Amino acid sequence: MFETISYEVRDRVAWITMKRPDKLNAFIKQMNQEIQKAFKQAGRDEEVRAVVITGEGRAFCSGQDLSEVDENMNLGDVLRNYYGPMVKEIAQCEKPIIAAVNGVAAGAGMSLALACDFRLLSEKASFVEAFIHVGLIPDAGNLYYLTRLVGRAKALELAVLGEKVSAEKAKELGLATEVISLDEWDEKVEAFAIRLANMPTKAIGLIKRYLNESDKDDLHEYLEKEAYGQRIAGLTEDHREGVTAFMEKRKPEFKGK
Repeated sequence: MFETISYEVRDRVAWITMKRPDKLNAFIKQMNQEIQKAFKQAGRDEEVRAVVITGEGRAFCSGQDLSEVDENMNLGDVLRNYYGPMVKEIAQCEKPIIAAVNGVAAGAGMSLALACDFRLLSEKASFVEAFIHVGLIPDAGNLYYLTRLVGRAKALELAVLGEKVSAEKAKELGLATEVISLDEWDEKVEAFAIRLANMPTKAIGLIKRYLNESDKDDLHEYLEKEAYGQRIAGLTEDHREGVTAFMEKRKPEFKGK
């Protein structure tokens, strides 16, 4: 079904792996489209309760494959037709999404990681805002997410200077959820993903939805949306299970329903 990525579901987690290791998993149009399709599939699959995206080999994703770019291309159309739809599909997925950043995430590869909910970084991973080095602006939603994560001043600094950000520095800036040593990488990424997959999935989706809307409304509008969202959460099986487990002094067994 896929050629530039692999897609596997195990332990209620969808694992998406970019598979162009000889090109440091650089984006081509086909990979943009396949990642979009994979997230759509994960979002619709009731068995899937968390998503992980990572890269094969020594890189997460090095950004756009420049062999697909020529001076006559309309780069705006490239974003509208390929990167934009990919990022929107990720944003629409109401399941928790983990970027398992196993190596360098540069340019649009960094954008991809920023669009995810959690970023687990290998101790050898790094972020690079590579756009400035080829005279371009950060794209694929980069500044939208970066500003929300680190603030305007630091986002401007990272985007304009284009310097490599180590895993430890990324953690310090708030770009990394956790930095993981190489010898524990596979085990800890899987454990984190399974932890999320065992949580109340509907509530996580609502949290994501209302976080995204929190800076669009005034307080009164937001409080009304919050009340509506809590009504939805209160009707879920997982809410009932959580209350029952609390009363029975046991660990809840959430079903994602």
